[in-house]
Amino acid sequence: MSAGLSKAFRERQVNKRYEAIVDGLMAEDQGSIDIPLIADWPNRPRQKIDYEVGKPSLTHYQVMERNQIENWTRVDLEPYTGRSHQLRMHLMALGHTILGDPLYADAAVLSRAPRLTLHAKHLSFVHPFTGVLMAFDSPVPF
Repeated sequence: MSAGLSKAFRERQVNKRYEAIVDGLMAEDQGSIDIPLIADWPNRPRQKIDYEVGKPSLTHYQVMERNQIENWTRVDLEPYTGRSHQLRMHLMALGHTILGDPLYADAAVLSRAPRLTLHAKHLSFVHPFTGVLMAFDSPVPF
């Protein structure tokens, strides 16, 4: 079965949705982030943006809520590709680091949340053997 699931991920037949709270107020209500990523080998497990040799990476986003008083934005994320740290890097590239991110946030943003405020809230795919649509949802804990 794992070969079938691997193929589904590779062929982008798995729907994944995430939710995050990011630093600052995002200007656009929705959009796509298309920025190539590659491993930052000297600083593993960190990733980095690299327009010359980075692998294509695409994330669609939609703002769910803006909190002007506390200066954060809640955002729904749908990665089209599945690169390591893709969502973290793409949001950071827009100038909106995820609150509580121990790898990419500066000290001020890191201290604004007790944990990384990124959560996988939905996963769905057609089962590779039965052909039945499988859907899994997990409530966002923040």
